[in-house]
Amino acid sequence: MQQNHSFRAGRRSYTIFQVGKATLLRVSDVMKLKKTDVFNLDGTVKQTAFIHDQKTGKGNTLYLKPVQQDLMIYHAWLIQQNMNSEWLFPSTSRPDRPITEKQFYKIMARVGDLLGINYLGTHTMRKTGAYQVYTQSNYNIGLVMHLLNHSSEAMTLTYLGLDQASRETMLDQIDFG
Repeated sequence: MQQNHSFRAGRRSYTIFQVGKATLLRVSDVMKLKKTDVFNLDGTVKQTAFIHDQKTGKGNTLYLKPVQQDLMIYHAWLIQQNMNSEWLFPSTSRPDRPITEKQFYKIMARVGDLLGINYLGTHTMRKTGAYQVYTQSNYNIGLVMHLLNHSSEAMTLTYLGLDQASRETMLDQIDFG
């Protein structure tokens, strides 16, 4: 019974992860999203959303098309669950408030335990998304830097875990003829 209770809001947790991964937002910014940030009045998903990052105060335009389908399914789930809240990701116990970072951390830790992975955390979605953009954009560090709202390429490379040893390992794989 406890397992079912732990994941009763699985659709919400999944959507949080997908939105965080696609927008590269910090978990604090994902949790503070409101329905009006991402949905039009008719319930359709906006193409972009504009927020200010909590940590830096910098403006950030979010491209939502990659998670449009997930958000549409989630919107229907919110209606089905009768979750009437201004928050995109409301707490199940206090819908007038967003889910907390601490609660999402507990969810991620539980998922990690079930999968036998001990390094899942609240930054996993942001780092995963950043690394996917980096590798699938032909290693365009400038793009990743911009999406993460970082002020330097060095900061972004460190965030991605691409230190000197990692770069040397990558260079070892290249045939220089």
